[in-house]
Amino acid sequence: MGKPLSLDLRERVWEFIEAGGSRRAAARHFRISASSAVRIAASRAERGTLEPRKQGRPPGQGKLAAYVGFLAEVVEAVPDITLDELAAALESEHEVRAHPASISRVLTRAGLTYKKSRSTPRNASGRTSERRARTG
Repeated sequence: MGKPLSLDLRERVWEFIEAGGSRRAAARHFRISASSAVRIAASRAERGTLEPRKQGRPPGQGKLAAYVGFLAEVVEAVPDITLDELAAALESEHEVRAHPASISRVLTRAGLTYKKSRSTPRNASGRTSERRARTG
């Protein structure tokens, strides 16, 4: 996403337009796009300010924001649950489909990171290191 034009440039464009210049002439004069000059003038007319609007999506308003409590309850009840199983539970309980990666991001933002515990112990044979020792 691009950066907004500086407030100084916005003020100079607005002064040019206010002094009787057209928006397109202001755009040519200040070497900006015509649409930017039009938006600057519209911003001043509609909002009364030349400050750029905040960019990006406001935090906490995604599709899963309403279901953080449900997801937290499921993770606390079944700490070994996989993200795929969480997605299935969300879909069956609330009829909301979500990708496991999205669920992971929501849980992380909510401070509910978890690591699956291994249901089986790690392979203790050490075959890889034995093979390296014989061939090396």
